[in-house]
Amino acid sequence: MVINNLPPVVYAEASVKSVGGHSLFEAPFPINSETVLKFHSEPELVESAVERLRSEGFEVLHVSPITITISAPPEVYERVFKTKIIPVEREVLKFNEMTTSTFLDTSDTDTPGLIDVSKSSLADVLEGIAIEEPRFRLGVIEPSESLKTVLTEAERNFFASTKPSAFPPPKSYWHLNVPADVSLGLNADRVHRDGITGRDIKVVMIDTGWYAHPFFTQRGYRSNPVVLGPGSTDPDHDEESHGTGESANIFAVAPDVDFTMVKFNLITSVGTFNKAVELNPHIISISWGNSISNGESYSAADKALAASIADAVTQGITVVCSAGNGQWSFPGQHPDVISAGGAYMHADGTFEATPYASGFLSRIPDFNNRTSPDVCGLVGMPPKAAYIMLPVEPGSQIDVKLSGNTHPNGDETPNNDGWAAFSGTSAAAPQLAGICALVKQMSPNLFPAQIREVLKDTARDVASGNSNPSTGGHEAVPGVDLATGHGLVDAYEAVKKARS
Repeated sequence: MVINNLPPVVYAEASVKSVGGHSLFEAPFPINSETVLKFHSEPELVESAVERLRSEGFEVLHVSPITITISAPPEVYERVFKTKIIPVEREVLKFNEMTTSTFLDTSDTDTPGLIDVSKSSLADVLEGIAIEEPRFRLGVIEPSESLKTVLTEAERNFFASTKPSAFPPPKSYWHLNVPADVSLGLNADRVHRDGITGRDIKVVMIDTGWYAHPFFTQRGYRSNPVVLGPGSTDPDHDEESHGTGESANIFAVAPDVDFTMVKFNLITSVGTFNKAVELNPHIISISWGNSISNGESYSAADKALAASIADAVTQGITVVCSAGNGQWSFPGQHPDVISAGGAYMHADGTFEATPYASGFLSRIPDFNNRTSPDVCGLVGMPPKAAYIMLPVEPGSQIDVKLSGNTHPNGDETPNNDGWAAFSGTSAAAPQLAGICALVKQMSPNLFPAQIREVLKDTARDVASGNSNPSTGGHEAVPGVDLATGHGLVDAYEAVKKARS
């Protein structure tokens, strides 16, 4: 459905002509770690494109060897590229519910979100413009329209005067606490006793931000200042608190990592990812994405993000992505990432697949029937996966939205206590990232593909339960399956294999 309103600022990725002679958006072969160098651009041509884009009225937000992140009012794009930007309302799957979201497109090409540059004065340096599109958190809830995304100064002062407890609130329903229960469930305690804690391993998480909760500060976890992705603001606050909460999963598994949060506005995915790569980390954790269940919806922005991820992997960066909670998650189905699914641990220590988490065979032709997930972390059950009690900024959207009610329809906590119970494959990805940090500390020379194989080879088989019905409801059976991949990760066995 076409709608009339355009945003005041449009974000996009400008692709400079590639050294391999093929456009990033029209490549006759898949974009992955084996081919991505063909989509690099000559530095001199990139520099020229940057200056000319600026002269036309675009703001240049980030520059990488593959694309240039830009922003401008929609009329600037329309004037420079002789096009018309069309807002389109499309169906999307968020948190197990079909809803709609606004995407920007043109009638220039058959590829969603691709602007044809051939009629512009920049045709000699650019091969296409990919309009960025919304991405979604793969856990918890979609923020309510009635909840403000930015706290007022008075609200911040109020919440700052009542610091949350470093200790999770006791609740009678079965749930996991951080760090102890998550560490134990993933078999990381034994690794810590051997002195493997992720020390000197740089882990970057791209999410909604990070709040210095007493849970982190009183335990002495090391976090660098928040880095703002393009279009993001306010590094000291996490208005939604998805990033703050899910980051606790990393520290539960690898308490001594060198951690940095890159704050993401859920629009500028490529530029924000490239900003994370610029920090030169060992591992990047992603708990967001969109659902792509067919090749036709594989957009220009998706191709740009695929190239950026593939390029990061060629640099030795291990990228871990959520497989989705009913979504056919991208970039969770990218062939070069570690795709994180979900298994549920009962109070007696037994496991089963959870129907909250996705499991599927990719339908994107470029990904050649890639199965997702590879392995699983700990994820709760429907309806809300209210499973892991996590620290959040007091009064944030998650603190408010998940508060009260009776479990499993709420977490039974106050709306301003700085704690909320949630999980999803948004929790599984940072759990796996923490285990990757342990493996990397044990064997620093392992490549990303080798780390993925270590996790797969040592995972605990999950042989009961089903994955999310939206992605086929596949049954977990003995051996590798579409419900849980190779099974639930085992930190101790993974580190032991890396040692050998």
